[in-house]
Amino acid sequence: MPATAASLPGATDTHVHVFDPARFAFAVARSYTPGPASAAALRECHAQLGIGRAVLVQPSVYGTDNGCMLDAIAQLGQHRCRGIAVVDLERVSRDELLALHAAGVRGVRLNLEVRHESDPARVLAELQRAAAVVDLPGWCVQIHCAASLLPVVAQALQGFRVPLVLDHFGGLRAGDADTLQPPLRTLLALLATDRVWLKLSAFYRASSDATRHAGLAPLARTLIQARAGRLLWGSDWPHTGGGNRDRDPARIEPFRTVDLPASLAALRSWAPDAAVLHRILVGNPAELYGFSADAAA
Repeated sequence: MPATAASLPGATDTHVHVFDPARFAFAVARSYTPGPASAAALRECHAQLGIGRAVLVQPSVYGTDNGCMLDAIAQLGQHRCRGIAVVDLERVSRDELLALHAAGVRGVRLNLEVRHESDPARVLAELQRAAAVVDLPGWCVQIHCAASLLPVVAQALQGFRVPLVLDHFGGLRAGDADTLQPPLRTLLALLATDRVWLKLSAFYRASSDATRHAGLAPLARTLIQARAGRLLWGSDWPHTGGGNRDRDPARIEPFRTVDLPASLAALRSWAPDAAVLHRILVGNPAELYGFSADAAA
């Protein structure tokens, strides 16, 4: 079986970033400094993989200035691209959210992991603020957090009027494949509500095997068997975090080298059949992000 998605028109990469520091300055307060990764480079990467659609996720280095992401959506076109913004939940107005919607945004991201947030009370308060603010039809709230915070997500879930989306296996790792243990048990319970979606994204973050991802197979197959209708795939292109462990924003940090055809091949091997693979790569993202049902559109 080929290691591209070319046989699946409408296949969607639901987790990518763009960086254009020459035109859009990074936030002064940031934890790292990436090199450029343009919309044109993303288009080329996806063309090689056979990926037709993308969801751009606001990276932490731009803070709440979504200008670079919105510019990339305009370049790529809303027929094949959506965005997830970062906003100041205490100050953003409804008019600002509506303007973001018109520009192709379909949700707000809470990046708890980048600031190593671990206090349940602070996390619950932030989730409750998001629940109060984000209510536009077709929107979601996307959460990047450690697996230890999933019980807090479950506690806050009933307050949301939009779906929740968990980044990067919900913070689980390859070793968290035991359904009797809290991380996976909590994640499966969240998925069972049908109000939570999960990104099978950034395989290299969840597995020490940077190529074949064999160690992820038990976890991935359990998730697919349990709730394939709420799973998404994301590459995490251009793969930040390739520098030293102690990140230094004074230096440009290299991107990781990631074998995306191998990641797609791994996903194919975990899916029990072509229909499930199509659901994860095409049907689910079309449903969540509002892409046309016509894969050629």
